[in-house]
Amino acid sequence: MAERHPIERRRRARALYATGIGIASVAKIMALPRHTVWYWCVGNGRLDLEAQATIPCPRCQDPPEPPPDPAAYAYLLGLYLGDGHLTLTAKTPVLRIACDDKYPGIMVEAEAAMLATLARKVQRVRSVGCTGIQSYAKHWPCLFPQAGPGKKHDRPIVLEPWQEEIVAEHAGRFLRGLFHSDGCRAVNRVTKKGRVYEYPRYFFSNKSADIMRLCQLALNRLGIDWRMARPDSLSVARRTAVEMLDRQVGPKR
Repeated sequence: MAERHPIERRRRARALYATGIGIASVAKIMALPRHTVWYWCVGNGRLDLEAQATIPCPRCQDPPEPPPDPAAYAYLLGLYLGDGHLTLTAKTPVLRIACDDKYPGIMVEAEAAMLATLARKVQRVRSVGCTGIQSYAKHWPCLFPQAGPGKKHDRPIVLEPWQEEIVAEHAGRFLRGLFHSDGCRAVNRVTKKGRVYEYPRYFFSNKSADIMRLCQLALNRLGIDWRMARPDSLSVARRTAVEMLDRQVGPKR
């Protein structure tokens, strides 16, 4: 029966379903009966889950534990370090990720990562040219201790040991979040002897030296060559390196 499964498993199914994956596909990925996934994501089980006022914070448990879906958290951390902001002055902290309207797929993925990490519900707040993906939760600061006043490049950004372990294990997902926020995949065109050559390359730009170092370290872990185009801009241009990063990130959608 559906109620025998832990809440983290139900939330994982809902997070996958929120990305646009069908009920049958979610059931196959999670090795669950199709009717169970339907109950969680569409039927009364969805209402039961939404009715829960609080979701336990893994960091406030004794002993503290990592988030229930470390890969989703690694991606969300990358998004937060790029285009994210955690408001601490409100009655309930709110985590916001600014997403360009040109990339609806990133919005869906950001929503799914929030749901898989802590969020009970996620909202979209539209502005000119962008949409804020946001969620209110008391314990967001426990999961993002880098939050603070002012801009990120004006203060130190240092990961906690438990965050470092997650990023080391899920370096690809972390890079995906960074490049989905402050990165891009472009095509360079070079003309030699009258012939035009095209080749793809990646750029990651961030004014924070600490965040730039985190990006470099994650690339190093995966054996992806990079170089600094400017003090605040990193480039991945070698063909094999681009191919490796394509498997982790790919074009924004």
